[in-house]
Amino acid sequence: MQAGEIEAREKLINGNLRLVLSVIQRFNNRGEYLDDLFQVGCIGLIKAIDNFDLGQNVRFSTYAVPMIIGEIRRYLRDNNSVRVSRSLRDIAYKALQVREKLIADNSTEPTVSQIAKELEVPREEVVFALDAIQEPVSLFEPIYNDGGDPILVMDQISDDNNSGDIWIEEIAIKEAMKKLNDREKHIVSLRFFNGRTQMEVADEIGISQAQVSRLEKAALKQLKKYV
Repeated sequence: MQAGEIEAREKLINGNLRLVLSVIQRFNNRGEYLDDLFQVGCIGLIKAIDNFDLGQNVRFSTYAVPMIIGEIRRYLRDNNSVRVSRSLRDIAYKALQVREKLIADNSTEPTVSQIAKELEVPREEVVFALDAIQEPVSLFEPIYNDGGDPILVMDQISDDNNSGDIWIEEIAIKEAMKKLNDREKHIVSLRFFNGRTQMEVADEIGISQAQVSRLEKAALKQLKKYV
């Protein structure tokens, strides 16, 4: 295909369509038409095929899946009903491109400060831009299900008129926090009590955003056992 054979390129595309199908299953609860997502995912697949470097010691699927996911996420952001200014979107997309470049160059997750330095913009601007393009979450999105009725996002929104319940919940959360290790406590505190983004937390404690995400999920799973 890289030698210019069109038939080989078509064979590669058709032979990897199942990869696109497996990826779009992650987005089947967004209310989008799966046919549209499949077409967008195919664009990501084609980009992956055209840009894949045979010199790298990595399987094609390992390279292609993030490309397909990225293409779908860009589509969802651009077709989002919540409008974000063009300037903010430009900064956010440039930040994502710089992030991918830094990961490719250094094999590590870059900090927000490193991305801001590459773009020559203030760190706060990068954080604000990346937050602005995050997809909104439905109030009816299930966040936990233990086999019974699911817990929805709206169930976790506080109500100032229900101070008795809040007081009880605060006690339960404090007791549950004692079950976490020091790093998990620190991450949960920064994320949910201080309102930091995962990228800000990663920058502050010196680990990658992916590591923050994994530790956060593990901590929340632990907390749910006691709250």
